[in-house]
Amino acid sequence: MCGIAGVIGMRGPALAEGPARAMLDAIAHRGPDDEGQWREGGAWLGHRRLSIIDTSQAGRQPMVSACGRYVMVTNGEIYNYRQMRTELEAVGAGPWRGHSDTEVLLEAVARFGIEGALERATGMFALAVWDRRERVAWLTRDRFGEKPLYYATKGGVLSFASELGALERAPHLALELSKEALSLFFRLGYVPAPHSIYEGVWKVPPACLVTWRDGESGVSVRPYWSLGEVAQRGEADPLINSEAAVEALDGLLREVVADQMISDVPLGVFLSGGVDSSLVTAIMQAVSARPVKTFTLGFDSAEFNEAEYASAVARHLKTNHTEHIVTAADAQAILPRLGHLHDEPFADASQAPTFMVSQMARQQVSVCLTGDGGDEMFGGYVRYPGAPRLWRAIRALPMRRTLAELIEALPMKGVEGALRFLAPLAREYASRGRLGPSVRRAAAFLPAASFDELYELTMTAWPDPETLLKSPGPPPLPWRPARPALKDDFARMQWRDSVDYLPGDILAKVDRASMAHGLETRAPLLDRRIAAFAWRAPTRMKLREGRTKWLLRSVLHRYVPPDLVDRPKLGFSVPLHAWLTGALRGWAESLIGTAAIARQGVLEPAPVAAVWRRYLAGDSSVDHRVWTLLMFQSWMAARST
Repeated sequence: MCGIAGVIGMRGPALAEGPARAMLDAIAHRGPDDEGQWREGGAWLGHRRLSIIDTSQAGRQPMVSACGRYVMVTNGEIYNYRQMRTELEAVGAGPWRGHSDTEVLLEAVARFGIEGALERATGMFALAVWDRRERVAWLTRDRFGEKPLYYATKGGVLSFASELGALERAPHLALELSKEALSLFFRLGYVPAPHSIYEGVWKVPPACLVTWRDGESGVSVRPYWSLGEVAQRGEADPLINSEAAVEALDGLLREVVADQMISDVPLGVFLSGGVDSSLVTAIMQAVSARPVKTFTLGFDSAEFNEAEYASAVARHLKTNHTEHIVTAADAQAILPRLGHLHDEPFADASQAPTFMVSQMARQQVSVCLTGDGGDEMFGGYVRYPGAPRLWRAIRALPMRRTLAELIEALPMKGVEGALRFLAPLAREYASRGRLGPSVRRAAAFLPAASFDELYELTMTAWPDPETLLKSPGPPPLPWRPARPALKDDFARMQWRDSVDYLPGDILAKVDRASMAHGLETRAPLLDRRIAAFAWRAPTRMKLREGRTKWLLRSVLHRYVPPDLVDRPKLGFSVPLHAWLTGALRGWAESLIGTAAIARQGVLEPAPVAAVWRRYLAGDSSVDHRVWTLLMFQSWMAARST
């Protein structure tokens, strides 16, 4: 796990030492162990290293191929590099300078071409390769987008980096906010690929290869792998026997987790106590000769605290467990730093606990496995059963938009007062202040004209960001691969989440939070073998008797008693409303108060003030809207200091 940067195609000498130093310093946190630079003519490649495999000097980057033609910088890990090395040796590769996965991948490029190397590689990575002979550069990311990579081609010069903070320091780039990206951010809470928050700077999409040729304008972008094709093949060859599927998945998980535990430095696992992280932990412990190090974060609010469940799982598995209970004071110390942490606006409230658990883990290990990807691959989100059920309930309702506007206009006390007359269950939830915000959230979905539009609304923070921005741009659609022909709504939601929400939100959050502390994270449930298996599992093996992730749960029950893990999903939820209307209210108002909004000059003050008044009055249904405002203002403030 590292940070990479480069500037290729400058006329005359390569990037000077001063700007090169500034770019590498901006990503030093991604690679605290070492640094390397390579220059030739108008080309410069830079690398910050977090040493995980082959920590010797033989693993240093930038690395030149044995034939001398190719230069590469990479961020990530190739888990099957030993098998690739054996294949390379069979066609005459060697002798080797060391035993790093980077060297193996580079020699695979030299022997099989860039696409041949990518086809063979299993891992999480972002990399750049410079062909010195043909003067062609390739940029690429792993299949699901675990590792980030940005690029720009201003003035015929290719510039790239792991984070925007490095490109901000490139002397030939004058970066301005993208109006289109701003609209997307406030709609989704993140900026989806291929957009970035800056005009003319792009993300390499997951599973895509960007090709740049010296002397030509622009780049070509094409996929080297398709999750849609994997999904269609899986549907065409479904698993039949549930018991056999559980047995097969258990064996495959053991193989994949063992592969991802390869490391020359200490490693551990994030354990939330939920199905995904508990299963990864259980498999790690099963294949490990010593107690696995587990790390858990909890909250001093009982409604959001899963630490006790994680501790129970850790005790059962006999792991070496560490936990920390987060207080409002902890949050107060961390939240102001989030604007500096993320290189573009990002508004997933679980970014704060992810940052804190990464900080805790880095004190003991350099690598952590995670349960990320389990929800997308095996159908874990509550919207998977919930959205189709909601659509069936509302699609025949008359005047749905009018009803939505009525619920939206009522004060929260009015909504909860009306609910007390509907049913005993409603009375119980309304008395706790829980059903009112849920009803108001659901009301936002009523205007949907189709199921697909309903899904879009469930993923939306501000459905009309144009009213929020002083100078709105046209809201472009997020990039996504060609949509596969999948059989049911459940599968279509899984695919959409896997190509949009997973790389744009979940994986970006984990990458930035962990790499802020120089911690490498790995996601076994996103191995391509696991993905191929998951897409062969029909919906009945994912959703059964109202329970999500049936297949994963069934494997987990082989290791952990069901009562320890079978409970409603919390995810990495935080007591956001309590914090922002309590101990952190002053911080929040310093960012989104009328004076601050006017000073920034990007947002209209009226809708900001209206949503904040609503929030203070107890309407937690606008959590996500408030958080997008705070994270944008925090990001802007970080760049003005």
